[in-house]
Amino acid sequence: MEETYLSDFGTILLFLIGGAIFVVIGLFTARLIRPSRPNPEKLTTYESGEEPIGNSWVQFNPRFYVVALIFIIFDVELAFLFPWATVFGRRDLIEATDGVWGWFALIEMFIFIGVLALGLAYAWVKGHLDWIRPKPVVPQSRSRIPKKIYQQVNERKYEVRNTSPGEQTS
Repeated sequence: MEETYLSDFGTILLFLIGGAIFVVIGLFTARLIRPSRPNPEKLTTYESGEEPIGNSWVQFNPRFYVVALIFIIFDVELAFLFPWATVFGRRDLIEATDGVWGWFALIEMFIFIGVLALGLAYAWVKGHLDWIRPKPVVPQSRSRIPKKIYQQVNERKYEVRNTSPGEQTS
C-alpha cells in the first residue's frame, strides 16, 4: 500500500481553509450573541466625532496621491534593501566566490537605487512634487447695479451695539 502525503500546496490550502472557517465561526458567533438595538444616534454617519455637514464630495488635492505613491516606492525599496544587506553581509558566501558575489551584489544594488533615484529626479523635474497653488477666481456678475455702489456699501462703517440678553433694541 502506497502512502500519500499532502504536497506543500495542499498544506497551505488546508491552512487557508482553516483560517476562513475560523473567521466565519467568529463572525457567526458574534452575530448570535450581540445585542441588536439600533437607534438614530447609532445610525448616524461618524466623521471624527463631528456631525457631518455639507456635501461629501469635497475637493481633494491629487498631489496627496503622488506623494503617497512615492512614499510607497521608497518603502518597498527598503523592503528590498534589508534582505540584500543580510545576504551581502555573509562573509562565507562572499569568500566562497572569491569576492565576485560581493561585487555583483554591490553593483546590482547601485543600479536598483540609481533607477529609483532617476525616477525621483524625473518626478521632481516634471513638477509632480510641487504643490498646486489654487488661483483665486474673481466672480463675474452681470448686474445692472454699477460696481461703485457695491464699493460704497462695502466701505460703509456700521456701529456695533452691545446689548445684554434682557435688553431690547429699537
